[in-house]
Amino acid sequence: MIGMSRRAVAAIALAVALIVASCSSSSDDDTPAATSAPRSKPPAYATALQTEIPQLMEANAIPGVVLLIRSRDEGNWSSAFGTKAIGADEPITLDDYLRIGSNTKTMTATVILQLVQEGKLSLDDPMSKYVEGFPNGDQITIAQLAEMRSGLYAYTSDLGYNQTLDDDPTKAWTPDELLATARPQPALFPPGQQFDYSNTNYVLLGVIIEQLTGKSVAENFEERIFEPLGLDDTSFPARDDSSIPDPHPRGYQFGTNVADIDSYAVPPAELPAALDGSLPPIDDTVINPSAFWTAGAVISTPADVADYVEGLVGGELLDERTQELRIASIQPTDPTKPTGYGYGLVEFRPFLYGHDGQVPGFSTVMAYDLDADITIVIGTNLAASPVDGENAAIVIYKAVAAALYDAPPAGGEPASTGRH
Repeated sequence: MIGMSRRAVAAIALAVALIVASCSSSSDDDTPAATSAPRSKPPAYATALQTEIPQLMEANAIPGVVLLIRSRDEGNWSSAFGTKAIGADEPITLDDYLRIGSNTKTMTATVILQLVQEGKLSLDDPMSKYVEGFPNGDQITIAQLAEMRSGLYAYTSDLGYNQTLDDDPTKAWTPDELLATARPQPALFPPGQQFDYSNTNYVLLGVIIEQLTGKSVAENFEERIFEPLGLDDTSFPARDDSSIPDPHPRGYQFGTNVADIDSYAVPPAELPAALDGSLPPIDDTVINPSAFWTAGAVISTPADVADYVEGLVGGELLDERTQELRIASIQPTDPTKPTGYGYGLVEFRPFLYGHDGQVPGFSTVMAYDLDADITIVIGTNLAASPVDGENAAIVIYKAVAAALYDAPPAGGEPASTGRH
């Protein structure tokens, strides 16, 4: 592997980090902070998860997991497994702040839809009305940006961008710098014809938000989302801020960003060492989230994420007509699977909506079932499994969904968001 100078952790066996498992749990507290012991007997679904999650962590080299579940019928349960840092015995907790990655996209799309409500733009507006110089800009609509059907090249696939992330992880990126790599690239397909997950779409939406409001994205998120929902532990960092509020875990990723352009999976010859801890992952805690901006920069806590996804899916941020429009926008990303993607919203299974997030160092999933009143929030301090490159939080999500629904997720897995 390259980029060894970014390894801030010695080659200590990862298995040591996984010894500290299921370090806290709570079954009936409405705001499930970490506690030393459960307040009552955990719900029935928790029994299997208390055994299965540590096994999945060991099989996928995940140092720490936080899990929060709220269920009207089955009961609330939250738990934390593993450690904040590889080689340390400090437990990860439900009070920890995490980078929530692409869950940010749901916020960006929400502000766009609020601006539609306010008559400041139309979903049918061409992108070129606001940002020029992109292929098919006169044909790509705001709606196609939001639903990942623009055909625009993803700047996160650019070699130079990824090399800079490796060489200068705290660099403060401007939106123009992020878009500069995508602007000259040819379109992947005509607008609207396919789904292709691209952060370029959501950086463009962020630029449009600032143009139309005359305010920063941080101000828009605070006034339009964080304050109305009471998300006191959620923030959109300043451009030059690489820090995470305390307390927080270290965040890890196997492989450099250049090495992981095509896949986060560790090469087969190196996989045994990754799993036994003799090949530790890279510590990516300090990567500046401006590299993802409105596609993935937000920092939050499990409890805030739970409150947010409930408000998001429950329609607290949009009027009834616009919320219905948002749900109706969801289309299959793969014709063989019933799950889909809409205006910044993933459908994991019928009535279960949310998103997942992955940035170097961290992965998350949030979902809310409006019909059954079930909330799922998962966070990990590993970006992706070294086994197959899958979002590490999705690995845990599949077990949680099976425990709650007595069946695997519809289609076998969520309508996955892509790189970063």
